[in-house]
Parts: sequence; structure tokens; C-alpha cells
Amino acid sequence: MDEDTPRTDGGTERAEPTEDVALDPWGSASVGDYAELFEEFGIEAFDDVADDVADPHYLMRRGVIFGHREYDAVAEAMANDEPFAALSGFMPTGDPHIGHKLVFDEIIWHQQQGGDAFGLIADLEAHSARGMSWDEIDEHARNYLLSLLALGFDAEAGELYRQSDNRAVQDLGFELGSKANFSEFEAIYGFDGETNISHMQSVITQTADILYPQLVDEPKPTVIPVGPDQDPHVRLTRDLATRVRYFKVTEAFASFELDDDERRLVRAAYDALAADVDDAETDVRCEDAAAWLDDYEPPESVADAKPGALDKLNAGGKEPLRPRVRFFDRNATDAAFEALIEAVDGDKRVFDGHVDAFDLTRSEAESLAREVEIDHDGFGFRQPSSIYHRFMTGLTGGKMSSSVPASHISLLDDPEDGYDKVKAATTGGRDTADEQRELGGEADDCPVYELYAYLLAGDDDELTKEVYSECVNGERLCGGCKEQAAELMREFLEDHQEKREEAEALLDDLDIDLDSDRRGTGGEH
Repeated sequence: MDEDTPRTDGGTERAEPTEDVALDPWGSASVGDYAELFEEFGIEAFDDVADDVADPHYLMRRGVIFGHREYDAVAEAMANDEPFAALSGFMPTGDPHIGHKLVFDEIIWHQQQGGDAFGLIADLEAHSARGMSWDEIDEHARNYLLSLLALGFDAEAGELYRQSDNRAVQDLGFELGSKANFSEFEAIYGFDGETNISHMQSVITQTADILYPQLVDEPKPTVIPVGPDQDPHVRLTRDLATRVRYFKVTEAFASFELDDDERRLVRAAYDALAADVDDAETDVRCEDAAAWLDDYEPPESVADAKPGALDKLNAGGKEPLRPRVRFFDRNATDAAFEALIEAVDGDKRVFDGHVDAFDLTRSEAESLAREVEIDHDGFGFRQPSSIYHRFMTGLTGGKMSSSVPASHISLLDDPEDGYDKVKAATTGGRDTADEQRELGGEADDCPVYELYAYLLAGDDDELTKEVYSECVNGERLCGGCKEQAAELMREFLEDHQEKREEAEALLDDLDIDLDSDRRGTGGEH
């Protein structure tokens, strides 16, 4: 990664959290403190995996994509030319705007890197959660799809669909719904007795959307590019993907069960004691590990697990401590469980609800469990990955809102209107030109600089460096900067809308019904 490339986070990798953050998929798209997402919701910093991406997209280089969940699995598949996929959806409640372009670009980039690409129209969600009429949905859906195609989505190599027309998604949603309940919807989304059932159903449909690429050909690493407000859907889907699996694979050391943190401590004890054993026939016993762990000061992250691990080891007494992988029967048919037993080679122990294998690595065990599951009509899902991008600041400052036309630029705006909106935008400049020259501008808090970084500079990092450097050093005044940005925006909209016209024929050739004959009044209004 080029450390000189200006970042939209001001170049900081971490910041101390300063306020509570709530993630609402249907609320206002803003986050006051991105650092809080790392701590409160377990989102990981994208910087941690950035070096694993050979040719990162400019949104990655500039810190616009700031977080991820398990993107390393996708990066590894990408690097090794192995199958992977990218999917995201669009709720057709208005015109596509420059904020949506971030997601369009992320899907298209992953497709260009060799991934299977999927774009969906979340029409069931729009109808149930926003009360949109089907005529409105049809019109907006067409506009989203035209912009996606105009920006470079290859519809022959990828797949575009509407939720309401995808029977495989709806069937999968029905199966996933059997593993979900209202109490977790209440906890995750704040649903209550006033929430309509169709809104809840649309959530389950979205979890099916997220897993749908793994129904095509085979289970594979799949990335969902979204804004952080959509993370609740990702978290729920990751849970459901695990709950429908036939088998759970864990690392074990004895007859008793350990949680993840306890397992790390017992692993540390076993490794330390086994290294000191000269005779391969000599067992490391639970009581030996308990004595070692009693004197061990664990890292703070797992310190709370020490008492529980000690209790279990002491209860194990003289039982040998022997590493193994354990297959739990979670949802398997009798035939699948018997097939798994037969498929485990080497030393193994078979119990009523699980199988212990002593000659397999964790990775080998995971692959075997998935293979047996798929052979016996299971899904074999992998937990989906995700990447998260920052929200664009509104051109008038504050939030970018589709209900405030001056705050955003629609991809359908007249190019002259786009020019005028940029010219009228709020900046991070000083009160006077003299102050700007003396103190420099505040590019990190400037909606116009964001336009360069998120959109207008494209893949040209040199332009973002030039704009940033000249601004903060007082060499660039806001009037000229906005004029340059406004011209670039006009050119972008002219070019994009010409390509939208060319995409009309492509869209007409696709098997997507954009003249729905569905009836209904919708949900919440």
C-alpha cells in the first residue's frame, strides 16, 4: 500500500471511540465514530488485510473501505485463482446516486478480479419496509440496473435478479427462517409488536440473498460490500449459515468441552508441556496442564477464561491431554453421520453425538465435514465475508440524504445540475483566502475533497495527492478547487448517462421482469 496516498480517515488506523453507535439498516446512513465499530460490533480494520490484496481498488488504498469481516478468505481465494463471489443489493426507493456508486464499483472490481458477481434488487424489502408501490419499484429498479451495467458490470458473466422473482432465494429463506426467531430480531433490529410480518420476512430473504452465491456451483468465499448500517444483516446471516450446517468442527483436547478462550489456554499448556516430554509414549495429563496453567499469566484478552479452564483440567485428573478435532452432529441425517464416521481416516473415537479424529488437521476436518454434508443434500455454507465503506458527507455538510436533493448528486441528474451542486457545496476551507494561504484548508473535513477521493479522481492517486497537498498547504483555494471538481462531475455524469443509454439494449436482453404485475399496498409508510 502506498503510505503517501491521502486517506479519507486522515491517515489514522485507529481512533479512540467517542460515542455510541447504532446500526440501523432502514435508518439514517451515518456513523459518528467508525472506531467504535471495531470494538462494539467486532468489525475488523481493513488495514489488517490490505497487504494481502495484490492490486487493491482505489477505495481500499484511500481508506474509504475501512473495515471487514473475514475478507482474508476472499483475498486468499483471489490470490490463488480459486472460486469466490461478490454480492450486494439495492433497495429501489429512489434514484441511484454517487453514494451507491461505491457499491457498484466494489462489485464490478471483484468481478474483474475473477469473482462470480451478483447484483440484486431488494424489491420485497422496499415494499415491506418502505411501503413503495410496485410501479415505483419497477421504475427505480430499472435505473439501478442501468447504472450498474453502464459502470461495467458484465451481465453475461454475472447475475442480476429481483428478490421477488428468485424462487431459489425464497426457498432458501424459508429454510433459514426455521433457524431464526423473533427474540433475536428484536435484539438485532429493534423489532416489536408493531413490526409487520412482511418486514421480518424480507430480512430472512436478505440472509438468503447473501448466501445465494454459494448455491451456485459450490460453497465458496463470498464478500458482501456494504455500508456499515447493513452489518446487522451480515451478522445474522453468518449465524444462520452456521446453524444450518450438519456438523460443527472444533478443536478438543480431552473428553470435556472448552469454549474458544479456554481452548487457547489449554493449547498453550499442552504445547509447553509436550515440548518438554522426551518419551513419545509419555502422556501429558490434564492435572499436569492444570498445574502449568495455574502459574501462567495469560494475555488480558483470555484472562477471564483461566478459572473455567482450570476447573475443567482439574476435573479431568489423570485423563491424557491429546489434541484432536471434534465433529459435532448439529443437523445431520443418520445417513450423513454414518458417512462421516466412515470418511474419517486414522485413529478416531465415535460417541453418541460426536466423533473425535486424531489424525486430521482442523482445515482437513472442515473440508471433510462440508464434503459429506453436500453429498447428503446439505448446504455446506461458509460464513460470508463483508467489507465496509465510509459514508459520503452531504454536499451541504452533515448527512447525505436522498430526501435533501442539494446534499447528493443523483446518477440521473442533468450534468449541469451536477456542476451547480458541486459549485454550491460546503468546503473545509478557511473563512478568507488569506487565512487559507496561511493555515491551509481542512481537506479531511471537506465534502469536495471527498468527491475527489471517492469518485472524481478514479484510479488516479496522483490527483488525490495533488488536491490534498495543495489544500492543506494553503496553495489551493476553494473556488478553484470546486471549479475543477464541478467540471469533473459534469464530465462524469455526461459519460455515465451516455453509457446508460447504451446499456438499455443490454438490460432489455436480460431475463428480468421490470413491469411487475404484483399487487399490494406495501408495509410501513
